[in-house]
Amino acid sequence: QVQLVESGGGLVQPGGSLRLSCAASGSIFSSYTMGWYRQTPGKQRELVAAITRSGGTNYADSLKGRFTISRDNAKNTVYLQMNSLKPEDTAVYYCNARRTYVEVWGQGTLVTVSS
Repeated sequence: QVQLVESGGGLVQPGGSLRLSCAASGSIFSSYTMGWYRQTPGKQRELVAAITRSGGTNYADSLKGRFTISRDNAKNTVYLQMNSLKPEDTAVYYCNARRTYVEVWGQGTLVTVSS
């Protein structure tokens, strides 16, 4: 089973950019659909973006054009490039890996957008 470790979160000013990384180990990374989700206190975890084994992508409608998901199967890593960040993007961002009968979550990384 894959293990996931996120990195790249932190404090950024409104309008700034961050790139999150999720490094996977322990299984065949390329066999998983990878995704990024986010959660704020009192709210349900929501999908940010996902990328399939073949590179197809899916985004939350409200984030299209600002966020970009990508994967590097040679490095066992999935990325989330976040541009034009807004205070409402503040959340814990979680990496997700799934395939038939298997779903794994990372521990999360906090992104804070504030001046």
